[in-house]
Amino acid sequence: MSKYTDIGVEKHGHVGLIEIRKPPLNFFDVALINQIADALEEFDKDVEIRATVLAAQGKAFCAGADFSDPKRQEQEAESKKDPAANLPINHLYVQAVRIFRNKKPIVAAVHGAAIGGGLGLAVSADFRVTCPEARFAANFTKLGFHPGFGLTATLPELVGKNNAELIFYTSRRVTGEEATRMGLANVCVPQDQVRAEAMKLAAEIAECSPLGLISTRATMRAGLADRVLAATNHELVEQNKLRSTEDFKEGVKATSERRVANFKGR
Repeated sequence: MSKYTDIGVEKHGHVGLIEIRKPPLNFFDVALINQIADALEEFDKDVEIRATVLAAQGKAFCAGADFSDPKRQEQEAESKKDPAANLPINHLYVQAVRIFRNKKPIVAAVHGAAIGGGLGLAVSADFRVTCPEARFAANFTKLGFHPGFGLTATLPELVGKNNAELIFYTSRRVTGEEATRMGLANVCVPQDQVRAEAMKLAAEIAECSPLGLISTRATMRAGLADRVLAATNHELVEQNKLRSTEDFKEGVKATSERRVANFKGR
């Protein structure tokens, strides 16, 4: 497990721990998502592991993609295509769908901000343990962009269509307490207890029959990865349309300058 550069991977009895290690904000790129997917597949093959905790170092859980980095996930060098998505195999969304295809329950320990694609990553887990200080946001429209990371499929299933629309259309930041009330998070504890509580929940899950867990989870999440695949295929088309607009450039600039964007609708 020493092959990982952006995450740490540990085993605690029947619980696996994946820790994102790109502090303070843990911005993601293809390499990070690929490593998380690889670690989950490794845990799937490990008969001793029955549940996983996804946690992070630093201030944020995952603050999304770093739009100031021109070499981020949109640079794909691989020529080999994923047949389902018709995208290069190292495209961000191809790797993201791999996360949804894992077989064992995941508990996300969201101790700080989960923004944009970082929210998508948190929602890929079965459960979320959070705290009042955490912030959940799908801030895509504030950037002049379209939601991604499969959130158009996963978020409505979790919080209901209208709550998802509210989150998408306002780009507002939802506190950990609000997230728990609307079903976006399952448990809200003091910030310094988030990881311990997530490990406790994963350990409770891991007390159950491993074959029973895998079978029941497969039933409960039947078709989810395929729905995410279809969603990301559509999301990418819309994102590519908007990426070249003046509004997108203004949204990214305004966000980096911490001001209200002056959108023109072009």
